[in-house]
Amino acid sequence: MIANQHIAVVIPSFKVVRHILQVIAEMPEEIDKIYVVDDCCPDKSGDHVEAHCTDPRVMVLRCASNQGVGGAVMTGYRQAIADDMTVIVKVDGDGQMDPTLIPAFVSPILNGDADYAKGNRFFDLEEIRQMPKMRLFGNAALSFLTKLSSGYWDLFDPTNGYTAIHRDVARHLPMEKISKRYFFETDMLFRLNTLRAVVVDIPMDAKYADEESNLKISKIIGEFFIKHMRNTCKRIFYNYYLRDMSLASLELPIGISMIVVGGLFGLSHWIGSMQSGVATSAGTVMLSALPVILGTQFVLAFIGHDVQSVPKRAFHLKQRTISSKPTVNS
Repeated sequence: MIANQHIAVVIPSFKVVRHILQVIAEMPEEIDKIYVVDDCCPDKSGDHVEAHCTDPRVMVLRCASNQGVGGAVMTGYRQAIADDMTVIVKVDGDGQMDPTLIPAFVSPILNGDADYAKGNRFFDLEEIRQMPKMRLFGNAALSFLTKLSSGYWDLFDPTNGYTAIHRDVARHLPMEKISKRYFFETDMLFRLNTLRAVVVDIPMDAKYADEESNLKISKIIGEFFIKHMRNTCKRIFYNYYLRDMSLASLELPIGISMIVVGGLFGLSHWIGSMQSGVATSAGTVMLSALPVILGTQFVLAFIGHDVQSVPKRAFHLKQRTISSKPTVNS
């Protein structure tokens, strides 16, 4: 750890009374503050921690109503920012996340290499064999959708909740707009990209026993798909038309237009050919295929540009540079 840097841990607490005390006990000595956020827990986990935990670093925060994991984390973020913590780590209270990995999450942020670090359970191919097949498939599908909606093409395992963030990045997040429930982690990535924050994956083991996940892929796939498409459109508009313009800003609409026009032209002639029984001429087929082929090339060129546009310079370093510039008196 770097001197004069303060590390905080946020632990959303909802139905984790059996594990929460052990999670707190395993926190490294380098941690300055531990915020246990009682998310209107029916087991009164906040009271349980206050009654049985003597760690002076612990502060119990209570939500007036159940906010979901996203709302609970934002509650912890606000308190950590108010307490001037440098890096804020989020760890679940169910004991599935190894607290000894916290230095690995914090180091790239303190070293200026990243603004946000998240776990990746897919790094070690031998370890992920123990992951349930349905969860493995679901995470692969969600990871692809997240690449589209967030713009972080080099990341995987988007629903991983083991994260760390720099204070100067967290304070710029629109906390009231971030999804409060299962879409929280992936929505965070979208919001971070609008700030041009640098995000890195931290390899970690996949630890699964016989616990049942609350995230049911069959129930949320439709909702997640709609939200991902919404965020994809927002991100492209923000980055390629509102904030900046580039050749890629032209490639995407031209490519989509050519695919649509070529496809509709070909479809109309195919239907006409089916109805009349007369084969479509080779020239007509080429007139349909050519704009589709060219349009696909334009779209692929846009995607290639988008992949290369993943943020590279840490946002909190840019903020520090701006704030340190001397003011000129007029």
